[in-house]
Amino acid sequence: MSSPSSRLAARAALLALLVVPVWGCSAGTEPGPPGGSGGEKPSPSSTTGAGREGLGDIFVGGRAVTGSRPSGNAKVPYRRTYVDGELYSAVTGYRSMAFSHMGLEGVYDGVLTGRPGGGKSGVGDVMTTIDPDVQRAAGDGLRGHKGAAVAMDAENGHLLALVSAPSYDPSSFAGNTTADAEAWQRLTGDQGKPLLNRALREAVAPDETFEVVVAAAALERGVYASLDESTRSPLPYALPGSGTELPSDPARCRNASIRNALRYSCRNVFMAMAVEVGQPRLVSTAKAFGFNDDALLVPVRVGRSDCPEGDVSARDAALIGTGRGGVTATPVQMARVMAVIANGGKRVDPQLVSKVVHADGRVEKPRRAAGAHADRVIGRRTAEQLQSALKTSASGPVDERGGAPGAMIGGRTGWVPPARSYGDVSSAWFISYARSGQGRLVAFAVHVGDSADRVDGADGARPAVRVAERMSGAAAATRG
Repeated sequence: MSSPSSRLAARAALLALLVVPVWGCSAGTEPGPPGGSGGEKPSPSSTTGAGREGLGDIFVGGRAVTGSRPSGNAKVPYRRTYVDGELYSAVTGYRSMAFSHMGLEGVYDGVLTGRPGGGKSGVGDVMTTIDPDVQRAAGDGLRGHKGAAVAMDAENGHLLALVSAPSYDPSSFAGNTTADAEAWQRLTGDQGKPLLNRALREAVAPDETFEVVVAAAALERGVYASLDESTRSPLPYALPGSGTELPSDPARCRNASIRNALRYSCRNVFMAMAVEVGQPRLVSTAKAFGFNDDALLVPVRVGRSDCPEGDVSARDAALIGTGRGGVTATPVQMARVMAVIANGGKRVDPQLVSKVVHADGRVEKPRRAAGAHADRVIGRRTAEQLQSALKTSASGPVDERGGAPGAMIGGRTGWVPPARSYGDVSSAWFISYARSGQGRLVAFAVHVGDSADRVDGADGARPAVRVAERMSGAAAATRG
């Protein structure tokens, strides 16, 4: 146990570090968040301009979720404040007098501080694409869990919700006091990694949700002509190169069609299919969906999602078919996958910022405006076939109201149960899409991975499904 004198020395050293404010370290990679603790109210003035006091703000739904107040420090005259800091930290990131900045706070540091080139020119504001109701629904759904949730407009790429759990309040360490330092130490030492933006940066095995990519590759490459053609899928299935037979899928999975394989989660079908398609062609299709992209910016940098390239073992080549064998994906990436299917086979880039308003009133749109360019990933017929299959998936809700707002049109779960060869922690995924109250197609991706989800059987993915249901309900209520 440390002595009182050593603890005092450590605190003194920490305070010495806080004397020098930090403004310019790396921008925009890993913040993290749900929930809803409040910060201080934003600056009363939200008018952009050269004469404006304080810092520029980040807006959600026309409301500033950041603010600022005088810090008493001549070098860094304003301290950042946050409203609903825990709910929006995955969106805003953080700004601290002592611990730099991350997320949108880092990407738009020059705009928000009024020093784009080092000189004073007034502050500007950043307008996000986030829908506050969908964001809150996701935050409420993830409370008490470890995971992330994303909602994305499938037609223009606007990110409507971006939540990571567990959360943190960026107000707690925005200054340079002892209390700020202690809050920072608690967060950085927390084994739950609240500062990690799981929605953008945590890539884990997508499990059975990746099977829609495998099915798309098989249909696009002509391995199978339709969803309803019988596949060549023995049962039980032995992993190539090992002879290990996997626990048997249901008898109906023997040579099942792609439609039934998606409906009944037939792992044997997708393992055999991945081998049939061949790794190079499967990787090519995965890349078209957005995997293996090191350069995705929203404009915060997104972590890479991987579909293994190069030499892989015959065993892993089969496991890739069920979203394992080295396959990893962020929640944003799996939202992109579902958005491609919902959008008729076209991919649009996800975007978190709708516009930036500079101090002189100039409005800047994102470098690649959301929806301005759509890449054809799969053919329309393939997309329509997958839409049809996902409507009848037994592992996801089925729309019985003809595409009514909020009703899930299609969904796909993935679940690794605990206490199996994959580890002691369960992992639940759900990807889906629905119509908003404005009639737009919205894709959802939810990942929940914590020991609390020790649920047996097909209901293992229910924690993730419930979060998506909350988000789709909130999107259905969006009219404006």
